[in-house]
Order: sequence, then structure tokens, then C-alpha cells
Amino acid sequence: MIRNYRIEDADALVLVWQRANALAHSFLSDDFVAQVAQDMRNIYFPNAETWVLEENEKALGFIALVGDEIGGLFLEPSFHGRGFGKALADHAAALHGPLRVEVFEKNAIGRRFYDRYGFVETERYVHGGSGEVTIKMAMPSS
Repeated sequence: MIRNYRIEDADALVLVWQRANALAHSFLSDDFVAQVAQDMRNIYFPNAETWVLEENEKALGFIALVGDEIGGLFLEPSFHGRGFGKALADHAAALHGPLRVEVFEKNAIGRRFYDRYGFVETERYVHGGSGEVTIKMAMPSS
């Protein structure tokens, strides 16, 4: 089931993010990761449109949107490759039309997902906070 984020979801979603982040973003510094974890609670969740994937009242993942841009799409690692990420992206696209996203160049998991979904690269830049190359991607317009 996909439902709207509630403030009481924050702790569970940060844990999901931490586990998925450890796989997808092992190249990020510990300080950067710690700051993002704080920012998720204090900045990202309160200011994004976040949708939670849950099963039996347990959060398994989420997609956070700012307009038509995916700010984050993370799943419990044991649920990767089972169509849940696609379901979240489909839900977001149904609400906002063609989506945009930024993904670290070194994030092989995320890049593979967005490539398979049909996103195309539009730009690259060096992310200021991490110093990592980041790829901007977009879903083609119909």
C-alpha cells in the first residue's frame, strides 16, 4: 500500500534510508551521511511531498517529491528488484507527470533503476556538499 507520509513515520523512514544508503552510497563520507540523516527529519520530510510504501503497517520505503523532482526514493534492501520502486515512481508520475531526478554517478543501484525506468541523462555537475559527480535525469515527455 502507498499512502501519505505522517510525522510519526520519520524514524522508520530514516532507518530505511540508512540501510539503503549504505548500499547505494558507500562512497559518501560519514559526516555527510550523518548530516543528511538529520536534514531528513528537519528539512526534507517537512518540506517534501512524501509517499510511504508499507506492508502490515511497516514502512518498507518511500518516495519524496518536490514538484516533479524526486528528492529521494529508497527501499529496504531486501525489497530491491521486486517492483516496489517502480510502483512508487509510477505513483509519483501519475500525480506529477514526467519526473526529474538527480543521482550520484557512483550510485550503480540508482542509476540502473532510473535507466531501466526510462529516465535519460540531461546534465552532470559536482555536488557541492559531497564533492561527488551527480547526474541530472528526466523522464521523456510523451
